[in-house]
This record gives sequence, structure tokens and C-alpha cells, in this order.
Amino acid sequence: MKRLRLTLTCALLATAWASAQEEFAPKGPVVTMAPAPVITAVQAKPSTVPLSFQVASGYHINSNHPKSEYLIPTALKVEATTDIVVGKIVYPNGQDMSFAFAPDEKLNVYSGDFTVDVVVHPLRSVEPGKYVVRGSLKYQACDNTACYPPKTLPVSFDVKVRKMPPAHAANPAQSPHAH
Repeated sequence: MKRLRLTLTCALLATAWASAQEEFAPKGPVVTMAPAPVITAVQAKPSTVPLSFQVASGYHINSNHPKSEYLIPTALKVEATTDIVVGKIVYPNGQDMSFAFAPDEKLNVYSGDFTVDVVVHPLRSVEPGKYVVRGSLKYQACDNTACYPPKTLPVSFDVKVRKMPPAHAANPAQSPHAH
């Protein structure tokens, strides 16, 4: 019976804590993504897609390399399509800032606008056309007093693939002397 009461008490406390978090959590999205430009990529050639994000005023999110291991880094995961390989993802440098909840510690964060570059590489075998690439941005938002549970923002962008230009026959070496 004691174990049942303890379990119920723990469940009630957990529910109350979750409700309190919801009550004070941001009401709208903290991070939004601007429409991505349609990138034209040539078969068998890598191209870079810049993805622009905006953190709402009054908030910040941990950078991709936060200074403390207990902080949740911002991470972009991109699902590759059949014949388009996703290469390197390049994150911007964060800003070192200190906040009221940890005044002696500088945190590495993103605030305002930031851009993450994604390298896409259509294989030689991909058919020319327009492809949608999808993924998600995982982040943890904080304001000046608290951090909130991690969120995931859906991400998508278009890649227009063009046919690889035909290989040209190499010009034979020319003599520098007039004939």
C-alpha cells in the first residue's frame, strides 16, 4: 500500500511539474525557418543549400556546440532522397553570452537570425527534375530565466537537378610557334 501511495504521489508531482512547464513555456514557435531558395544542382556535382532560421525575440537556443555537456545542442537532421546524397552540414559559430540563471557561466547560443548550410550531391544516376528534401531541426529554447523542453521544427527544401553537361573532347596541344 505504501508503494502504491508513493507511486501515485510521484505521478502527481510529475504531472504538476509538466503542467507548470506548459504554463510558462512559449506560446508560439520560438524558431521559424524562412522559405529556402530552390537550388539548381548539376548531376554528380555538390551544391550548398543555405537554410535561414530565426529565433524569436527574447529567446535564444543552444548552439550546435554548447559549452556544457548537459545542454542540448541545436542539430539539423536531413533525410536523403534516393539519388541525392546529403553531405556536410555547416553550422554558424554561436555567441558566448551569460544569463541570470547562470551568471558565472557563458553559454554558446544562437539568437536572432542564423543560417545552416547543407551540402547536397545529386548522383550521376539521378533523373533531372525537382526534388523535395526533408528533415528536422532539434533545439532547446531558453529565455533569460529558464530553459524549456526540446522541440523539433520540420524542415524542407527543393533541389532542382540538371543534367550533367556532355564532356567535350579535349583540344590537342597547340604549338606556340606559327606554322
